[in-house]
Amino acid sequence: MTTRTATERILLAGDLSSLPEFRLFLASLGPKSTGQVFIEVDSLDEIEELAAPPRFSVCWLDRSRGQQLRRSVDAWLSEMLPVSGVEEHSVYAWIPADGAARSLRSD
Repeated sequence: MTTRTATERILLAGDLSSLPEFRLFLASLGPKSTGQVFIEVDSLDEIEELAAPPRFSVCWLDRSRGQQLRRSVDAWLSEMLPVSGVEEHSVYAWIPADGAARSLRSD
């Protein structure tokens, strides 16, 4: 993983196979960390308890209902990384299927 700054939002996105690593990562964060977790499952029966800092949102995506990880991630990133020309926004993203974690910026 790469180093992140304190002002970045954090994005974690994956399926159930990513859950153990996400649990460890979330447990290492401070209470002021902000971000989003997307986890894609085959059905709502696969949803588990996932502890996250208070400023995190955890969203379980049910494939059987047509919810898709990539579409949800793309929509979230377009909202969190607006191209405003006034200020730079950044997101520390870890999507295991896409490889190593990285910092994304809106510039």
